[in-house]
Amino acid sequence: MKTLLNTPHLIRIAIIFTAIWGLSNHPASAQINGITSLPTYTHTPTVREDWLVTPVSQKTGVFQTADQQLALSNGLITRTFSLHPGGATVGLDNLVTGQALLRSVSPEAILWVNGHEIKVGGLIGQPVQNYLDPAWIPQMEADPLALKLVSWDTQPLEERIDWKPRTEWLSKPPKAATGTTLTFSYQADEATLQRQPEHQTGNMDFLRDLVVHVHYAIYEGIPLIGKWVTVEYNGEGEVIVNNIRTEHLAVTEAESAVDPKQRWELPPIFAQSDFAFGSMSPNASENAGVEWRADSTYTTQVNYLLKTPTVLVCEPKHGVGQEISRGKPFESMRLWELLYDRSDRERRGLAQRKMYRTLAPWTQENPIIMHVRNADDASVKKAIDQSAEVGFEMVIMTFGSGFNLEDTTAANLQRMKSLADYAHHKGIALGGYSLLASRSIDADNDVIMPPGMTPTFGHSPCLLSEWGDRYFHTLYHFYEKTEMDMLEHDGSYPGDVCASDSHPGHHGLEDSQWKQFVRIRDFYRWSRAKGIYLNVPDWYFLEGSTKTGMGYREANWSLPREYQEIIERQNIYDGTWEKTPSMGWMFVPLVEYQGGGAAATIEPLHEHLPHYEQRLANLFGAGVQACYRGPQLYDTPETKTLVKKWVDFYKNHRRILDSDMVHLRRPDGRDYDGVLHVDPTGEEKGLLMLYNPLDTPIDRTLTVDLYYTGLTDQAIVSENDGSGKKMPLHGTVVQLPVHIPANGQVWYTFK
Repeated sequence: MKTLLNTPHLIRIAIIFTAIWGLSNHPASAQINGITSLPTYTHTPTVREDWLVTPVSQKTGVFQTADQQLALSNGLITRTFSLHPGGATVGLDNLVTGQALLRSVSPEAILWVNGHEIKVGGLIGQPVQNYLDPAWIPQMEADPLALKLVSWDTQPLEERIDWKPRTEWLSKPPKAATGTTLTFSYQADEATLQRQPEHQTGNMDFLRDLVVHVHYAIYEGIPLIGKWVTVEYNGEGEVIVNNIRTEHLAVTEAESAVDPKQRWELPPIFAQSDFAFGSMSPNASENAGVEWRADSTYTTQVNYLLKTPTVLVCEPKHGVGQEISRGKPFESMRLWELLYDRSDRERRGLAQRKMYRTLAPWTQENPIIMHVRNADDASVKKAIDQSAEVGFEMVIMTFGSGFNLEDTTAANLQRMKSLADYAHHKGIALGGYSLLASRSIDADNDVIMPPGMTPTFGHSPCLLSEWGDRYFHTLYHFYEKTEMDMLEHDGSYPGDVCASDSHPGHHGLEDSQWKQFVRIRDFYRWSRAKGIYLNVPDWYFLEGSTKTGMGYREANWSLPREYQEIIERQNIYDGTWEKTPSMGWMFVPLVEYQGGGAAATIEPLHEHLPHYEQRLANLFGAGVQACYRGPQLYDTPETKTLVKKWVDFYKNHRRILDSDMVHLRRPDGRDYDGVLHVDPTGEEKGLLMLYNPLDTPIDRTLTVDLYYTGLTDQAIVSENDGSGKKMPLHGTVVQLPVHIPANGQVWYTFK
């Protein structure tokens, strides 16, 4: 990574103070040199349209404020920084709501190096922490014990991950995120070196050669800002970065309560890091490194025990333990903060899903997938042939099929290469299943957990053991040699630490989690650069994975077929609040899965066509792909026609079906249920999918709000791809007469 402090840049705008030492004595005019060339910031909102409906034309940028501060803004949100008397965040504003979120100044980052706590930037002397009056800032002081701001730099946003898209699986052309990066650089001054507290034991001369860069990235068209920290050491030898707190953001409380509470309303910020694993939901893992904490220094809050969650903290729970030396910097995890502008669940979900589309566009690849249950040549070729016939796009040699990428023999590699070539000739992508962490290897290679801790899955190998070295070498080698297109990586690394001091890839407990994370992160990034699709039942989206479980209990696929139909739609309805349709897979056991016998099984397919059609309609109608697990997709011409009918339906409406989803009514088996797909920038701006679980037809007029389609006053409405007719809207609301057949479905498109 380039070090911004030492690297010139064509559009570099920097404040380089005449002398690092004694910085606090400099006159204000010296410290704001370069600001006057920036455009002037206006606090008045510049975006008038709804950013979730109309593309935002406002560009991101760095501005000068009237009181000579820096403002990083995109017209939707602004983060403001004080340069004098020291580098600090002094404002975080949601321009859509007009809300000022920051209530107190904190350090820009906190490091632990060689066992010493080191604060980066920040101001002290705020009289109360309930709110931050801009008039107080000139009277506040730089923390004498903290590293001091020495320069700042701005540049265009750069892509984080090299991604080779598969455009045939994308309903829209891929678009890289755009925006602006602002970097602040900090070092110790002589006063800081002299004023280290007495409790800091040990030699701290390394501070003279420590440089910390705090990076911010703001994105165009979405109220989203990212943050990360880079640490350099330019002295002799090396130092150990024990841990980094990337963010310590003290914001206004979402609610006040005097008494203890089991569940607090949180501030209107969705925070997500790329150091997320161990869950199929964002931030559900205890290891994710992002949490809301109470602030014991906020002594004027209402809660008697000072337990109101008002501080957003981003910090690895178990440390990082990384050695840095000259030319070998360390980069922290990345954090993103999405500012909500309303409290309703649908709008927050839409904002969150747009964040993933922006940060991880590879998640929008949505291939149609078959899981073939046997990996012998004849079975795989049959699956490939049938997939090509009906329009499926990917075949996965599933768990229990006999596929084994850990078989490193030349014969296995050649056979897999031949199968991949056969699939490619038919226009089908091919890949297979591998189990990583939820298994035991042996005592020498498994993780050694500290007392009181157990592995997430009950047992797990250490990714940095000798076995881990061999396994990842095998992964890289297998995909290089076979040219396969996808990996289904089960039991992915969930964040287990390891106390071993004999594994070749880590020193001990402190560095074990971070280095294991880096190992799997780097492999996933490499995979995306090669165009390898990743099914990972974990939240690795921001590191390159493309799909996880939509959310289901595997045993439910052994229930009678009629139960599976409604439960499947419930799972999709619930899973798409936080995921786009393409980010979650479902499951269709064409053959018996974990039990249930004939009542739970679709095979023979031609004997259960109504159920098979309902499953296809459920999934393709939601834009959600499933793992169709079995030996075949069809067994008769009638079955083939049925499968192709729904594949064609999906492909004819792929863009709108892959777009955002508005939730209308959750399935309950008592009445209709449905979802509305919305795409205000597409030709088809809406597709309403309605299902009827009853034995009688449903005829009624539904009130449907088309707000997120962008349509107003009038829409052209088509039923089941029939001819369109103009219908008036009351603002954005349509009164839609619908007929939903018994035990069937109907769809309406809006243009």
